[in-house]
Amino acid sequence: MCSTLTTRSGCITSAESVLITMQSHIQVLDFLAENATHEPTSQKRKIPIVSIAPQSLASLAAAVSSSSTTPVTPRQILHRTEAFFNQVLDVNYVYDTTFARHLSLLEHTREFWERKTQSANGVRGALPMLASACPGWICYAEKTHSEMLPFISRTKSPQQVMGTIVKSWLGSKWNIKWLLTFFHQTCTESVNSPDKIYHVTVMPCYDKKLEASRQDFYNDVFATREVDCVITTGELELLMREKSWDISVPVVNELVPTPPRTPPPGASGTDLGTTLPQMISHPGTSSGSYLHTIIEAVRARHRLDGSPDLELSTKTLRSADYEEYTLTDKETGKVVFKGAKCYGFRNLQNIVRRVGKEAGVQTGKGAAGRLAGSRARVVKKTATGGGDVTLDYVEVMACPGGCINGGGQLKRREPTKVDPGQKDSEGYQRDWTEAGVDLGSGPGARWGDKEWTKEVERVYWMERDPDDPTHAGVDVFAVNMLHEICRSDAVPGLSWSESMDEKAEAQRRALFRTEYRAVESEVDGLFVKW
Repeated sequence: MCSTLTTRSGCITSAESVLITMQSHIQVLDFLAENATHEPTSQKRKIPIVSIAPQSLASLAAAVSSSSTTPVTPRQILHRTEAFFNQVLDVNYVYDTTFARHLSLLEHTREFWERKTQSANGVRGALPMLASACPGWICYAEKTHSEMLPFISRTKSPQQVMGTIVKSWLGSKWNIKWLLTFFHQTCTESVNSPDKIYHVTVMPCYDKKLEASRQDFYNDVFATREVDCVITTGELELLMREKSWDISVPVVNELVPTPPRTPPPGASGTDLGTTLPQMISHPGTSSGSYLHTIIEAVRARHRLDGSPDLELSTKTLRSADYEEYTLTDKETGKVVFKGAKCYGFRNLQNIVRRVGKEAGVQTGKGAAGRLAGSRARVVKKTATGGGDVTLDYVEVMACPGGCINGGGQLKRREPTKVDPGQKDSEGYQRDWTEAGVDLGSGPGARWGDKEWTKEVERVYWMERDPDDPTHAGVDVFAVNMLHEICRSDAVPGLSWSESMDEKAEAQRRALFRTEYRAVESEVDGLFVKW
């Protein structure tokens, strides 16, 4: 599928390799072909749903724009992708994942304040909170630095939150019915049945296939996963080419929001809720804006008591892949918050060492890392800007440049520089050295085409206002959905942070959070060709 750099001791195992190869556009086609043989009302018939990440939309838009005189936006690509699945593959439900990301950010922020309280009460391992949306980083931490696991956010990634929306909410809104045979009698049941939905995601990263395969995201009751199959941006483009679909050709109404969709066969109920908010912008980074969302939450809470806004300062170390952000009280000079953006394996290693030093954690291989107690020096946060100031939060991504530069994204095509015989399984000619893949060079290998990554980044922010953090209408929608999916007895409020009844809160944690565990790696210090 792709040769890429995995995070040294976090390299994939043979079992994980099987899980990856089981997910491809071929599997999607095989499912759709088999599904079409069943009648719409058949118990075996499933509803296919496709969710596509905004980074994948940006990659496709940049590729199309590079050979067009007219720029193409991610929103246009979304509608062209919808048209492809609707008209060619008879898939009627295609969503972008920005609403799922919005929910993930809301829950992420809630978790940060929980950890902040725990840290103030002396709970070790609460801060700094480390982002959890990158499966490459999670894989690396579980296999190589289990001492970091307490610090990693438990909030699900946007992909898995989308799985929750699709399988646990849309299914119940559609009130899917199917026939059950019991003691030779046929009756009609009206139950939320997530296994009647086949959910495909399009992601910029191959590691998302591993994430979708985690046991935590498997429903034992219905024997189904939140995400049934993950394909990369490149695999989607290959699928379109195989079906002779030209994504550079405009489709009708591609500049307007998707209209409400017709419910699937067998659905009932009046409030079907099949249209989700589209292309929601989140100020910050193209990798999810986790750090900037936390920064804004800290500033907003500080303003609640009438205090003047905090002063934000930034510092870039070595490259834009590592930046530090500090919020300071203008009147007292007190540092209120310190966070960092950490992309790429080399920076990732450095942040592990730093967190270990600041939190008093012994960093080591696999299960060897542990809270070191009094034997390690714990760096204390100072009251003012002088001296050592510990980190409160880190946005961690394994890929240099972040998700926009994921291994599954489209690469710039330059045939004149490439040996015609070197093609990957997606049909692209590649010079692996130029692409930054050197199987024997270690962590110093360059990753990707920096200029092309900058272009995809630019396209990502088209039609978006990176300085507009207002999502009032979307937040109301999100809170109403939360109360429905958690079956809360309380009247929905205006904020995601408001608590519900005890049973509903337990359901919230089950649906929007996950767990991690130490894993012994089968390989060490290798660059693996996937």
